[in-house]
Amino acid sequence: MLMLTGEYEHTIDGKSRLFVSNKLRSQIDSEQYGSNFYLAMGSNGIYCLYPEKYFQQIALVGAPGMGAPDESVSFERMSFALASKVELDRQGRLLINEKLRKRANLGTALTLVGVRDHIEIWNTDDWERYLDDNLHQFHTQLAQARQAQLSKSGRDMEL
Repeated sequence: MLMLTGEYEHTIDGKSRLFVSNKLRSQIDSEQYGSNFYLAMGSNGIYCLYPEKYFQQIALVGAPGMGAPDESVSFERMSFALASKVELDRQGRLLINEKLRKRANLGTALTLVGVRDHIEIWNTDDWERYLDDNLHQFHTQLAQARQAQLSKSGRDMEL
């Protein structure tokens, strides 16, 4: 089971390479998920790194609830066109070409975020703004989830 967590600040070097923290990479079982990645466009234009074997599994599933065949073809076309297999060099760096950087509005200061089954690549300023905009909602959701879990645990103890 993939469980990628944490946030890691890095910069893109002069050769357009991004270091992927060993703390993130070590969370991935390379025998189960492979040692390479797929870089794919995620929701809201955020680029995501998926472990190779995991991406291959989810790519074959496709989007749920596709209505018309044209929608399915369009989704598949975009999903595969905006994804590419990438390899990290020996130092754990990933090449992010100018076209991808422009498309995802990536500057040089980036934050890599572990999000369960993938790594998101954010502009550091955008990530901080996202945190500012969503942290209160997260605290509310966390309190609700904890309360639900405590209620469930209490019911389980009664049985």
